[in-house]
Amino acid sequence: MKSKHKIQSICIYCASSEAIDRSYFEAADQLARTIFEEGMEIVCGGGKVGLMGQLADTAKEVGGTITGILPTFMIEIEKQHPGLTRMIEVETMSERKLAFLDHADALVMLPGGTGTFEEFFEAVTLKRLGKITHPIVLLNTGGYYDPLLALMHRAVEERFMDDRHVGLYSAVDQPEEVLPALFDAPLWKEEYAKYAAVTKK
Repeated sequence: MKSKHKIQSICIYCASSEAIDRSYFEAADQLARTIFEEGMEIVCGGGKVGLMGQLADTAKEVGGTITGILPTFMIEIEKQHPGLTRMIEVETMSERKLAFLDHADALVMLPGGTGTFEEFFEAVTLKRLGKITHPIVLLNTGGYYDPLLALMHRAVEERFMDDRHVGLYSAVDQPEEVLPALFDAPLWKEEYAKYAAVTKK
């Protein structure tokens, strides 16, 4: 697949909840299969429950490569998935988020809760400040992220963000649209930090 970006490893931010609608599990499974079919790897939270567990289940089924990153204290909460290709143990949540970025070439956000929101917003903020250049895509299954996308759009409209910041990330509705969106994401450069702060027109 032709790409503006060199992508071998994709970090997927996602939920640890098992109580969510089945459609979210199906979307995570389809996305994982698509990634593995392209010979790429997945980096994720490494837990055995929720969408994290689904990613690892799919990897085990199809022989995909998946790396899990878990803080020591979270191992008892999220339970390390036994099917991980590799497990990286860190001390803190902050170290976990940095490790996600260090071990991935691109970032994908599946539906999730506060932890997933935090990971997304930190990544977008770091990109806005020129500290990372990873392509970022939200998989908006069932319109889950419509309110977040509306909020981000309003932040641009109200001039809390620059018009050019719409290129920080993109959103798609279907799993099969994720890789094309990552590959076609606008190239981002460290020097774009010069308009991180919004000035008057």
